Parts: sequence; C-alpha cells; structure tokens
Amino acid sequence: MRPLTISIILTAFVVSHATAQTAGQTAAVNTMLFRGEYQKVIDTCKQIIKYDSLNPEIHYSMGMAYRNILMEDSSIACFSKAAGLDPGNKAYSYMLARGYYEKGKYKLAEPLFRAICSSDSTNWLYAYHLTSIFMQTLRYDEAIDIYNEFLENEPANCVYLNKLAWASLKKGDLDYATVLYTNILAIDNKNIVAIKNLAYLYSVTKNYETAVQLLTTGIGIDSSDMDLYIRRASLNYSKHYTKRALDDYLVVLASGDSSVLYLKRIGIGYCNNLQPDVAVKYLHKAYDLDTSDYETCSYLGQSYYNLRDFNNSICYYNKAIGILTPATVQLGLTYILTGESQKENGMFGDAIKSYKAAMKFKPDPNLYMIMANLYDDKLNDRKNAIYYYQKFLENIKDSKMNFTPEYSETVKKRIEFLKTGRSE
Repeated sequence: MRPLTISIILTAFVVSHATAQTAGQTAAVNTMLFRGEYQKVIDTCKQIIKYDSLNPEIHYSMGMAYRNILMEDSSIACFSKAAGLDPGNKAYSYMLARGYYEKGKYKLAEPLFRAICSSDSTNWLYAYHLTSIFMQTLRYDEAIDIYNEFLENEPANCVYLNKLAWASLKKGDLDYATVLYTNILAIDNKNIVAIKNLAYLYSVTKNYETAVQLLTTGIGIDSSDMDLYIRRASLNYSKHYTKRALDDYLVVLASGDSSVLYLKRIGIGYCNNLQPDVAVKYLHKAYDLDTSDYETCSYLGQSYYNLRDFNNSICYYNKAIGILTPATVQLGLTYILTGESQKENGMFGDAIKSYKAAMKFKPDPNLYMIMANLYDDKLNDRKNAIYYYQKFLENIKDSKMNFTPEYSETVKKRIEFLKTGRSE
C-alpha cells in the first residue's frame, strides 16, 4: 500500500504545481492585458498553449489581445476555441458572437446571442446586439417584442423608448413612433435623438413648421451638432427658402465640412439673394469638385447673367445643356423601347402615348409612321392615321433612313384611301 500512497501523493503534487503555475501565468497575462501589452500577451499565451491547450481562459485572453490590435479573424478564432472549451461561459460566447456581429456574419452571431439572452434575459448589452440583428434583417416585430419586455420593467427608460420608436418608424407605424418620441421628450426635453427623429416624422407628414421649430430647439440645446443644422437647412431648401438654408449651410461650412452639396446650395442661396458676386465664388468651388452637375452650371450661368458677364453666362448655360442632352436623348430612347414593348403586348393606345413622349426628347419622323400604322391597322382611327401619315411625309427629309419616292407615293395613296375610301 505504501508505494501506491507515495505515487498518489507525487501525482497530486505535480498536478497542484502545474495548476498553480498556470494560475500564476493567467494572472500575469491579465496584468499584461490591463497594461495594453498586447503582443506580449499573444506571445505568452502561445507558449502556455503548447502544454495547456485546453485552458479556455488563455484562448480568451489571446483573443482579447488580437482584438485590441485589430486582428479580427485571429480574435474570433481564439474566442471560438474558448467558447468551445467552456460553452456555458457567457463572456466567451458573447465575445465570439460580437466578433461575428461586427464582421456582418449575422447568421453565425444570432444563435449565440439568442442563447446568452435566454440565460440572462435582463442583460441589455446582450439584447442590444440581438435586436440590432433583427433591425438589420428587417425583422422589426421581433425587435419590438424585446424592447417591450425591457420597458415593462423600466417604462420611463428613454434608451428603450428610443429603440422602440425607431423600430416602429422603420416598420412604417409613423403615428405610434410620433407618440413615442413625444413621450420621450416629455420625460427628457433635451433628448437630441428624439428631437431629430420627431422632426423627421413631422417633415414627412408635411408639418414643416413644427419640424423646423423642433430642430431649432435642438440647436439651442447643442449648437455643436452640425447634423441639426444640416437637417434644418435641408428642410428649408426643400421649401425653396434658400436664404434660410444658406445661413445654416454657412455654419456647417465653417465647421470644416466643405461637401460639394453644401457649397452648391450656399452658392444658390447667394444667387437667389441677389448676391451674384458671392454666389460665383461658392458655385465655382462646387464646380471644381463636380463638373457634371447641371444645376451648378445653370446657377453659374444665372449669376454671371446678373453680373452682366454674358460670355461666362453663355459658357455655363452651354455646359448645363451639354450635361442634360445625353440624359434627354436616353430618356427619349427609353420611351421608344417602352412603346415597342407595349405594342408587342397589344397595348396600342399606351404605345402611342410612349412614342409621343419620346418625340419630345428624341424627334424621329419614323415614329410618325409607327403611330400612323397603329391608328390605321390596330385602332381603326382614320382621322389620326391620316394626321400622322401626313406628319411623316412632311418630315421625311429629316429621317436618318432613306425612303424611295415609291415609298412616299404608297403613303400618299394610303392617305387618299383613308380620306375617300377609294384607291386607284
């Protein structure tokens, strides 16, 4: 019995020593993590794993180090190993789920978040990520159910109310979202998120003045929030109050945001405010950033006209025409193609409407002949058939196709038959 007893004691001593050594190394790793010595953490963990590969805490610590040096894939691999070794550890599962979530791998993240939410349904951090997945995948009702569960315990929590209101807004329940955002402001009248979203809701329901008033209130609360100025400027601009919009866009520009849209709208504001000399300054800056914007060119043309600089006015109006022409030609072609599809589908009246629309953008004598044939052969409308056959003959010289004199004579004979009912 004695040799066996000694053997057990020795084994217990070795295990105890190894456990103590690992515990000491784990503590040292945690200290290095706290100090931000992430590469040292990774190197140390790799050494420990060589003889203790089943220690989930070491894999977790190495994952945290990788995460802090932005090596996401290596971080996820470590968290996956830790969670696999200790499936019941919420910290390991959470970090793995969060890694998947941040990579946009929602199908992998969702079951992990569901599991940890089931084990701790009161943890908002877990619920936040799960509901975010629901919102990203347009499953608003599932997110709403969870928000309502949290609100049952804290009905005045503006974080939960904001989330519920946003989900309702995205779902299309604008009335309920409006009520929720109004309730939030009754609890916290300085809640900027609620102010912005309630202003948006009022703007889409045509309550323009109320929306602007809310944004103005928001600016009074936080004058450094440029998004409030941008929203108010956009609302004013949409109502053609370009002078009011100008003042806000100037604030945004002074903050360092020189986006082409803001430069252009500042220029338009000055142009409409009869300050063409200032307008051209900003419009030229916008033009330098985007030479393909017809509106910038058009307002440059107008500003130079007001300055009596007709050469530059003509120059920029011509640039605007050059930008618009390809679009109008393409629009004309699209109407023609639509008409062809309608014709083949037996929708002859609609096809004629499309051809007429095409003529406004892409005049083509051949379309007169197509419409005449439809009125003649498909709609039995002699009056319109005669009219469009004649229009074809009047404009045949402008056609890109070559028609023989014999073809013209055939058209004339058809017109005569439709008028008299007699053919030669």
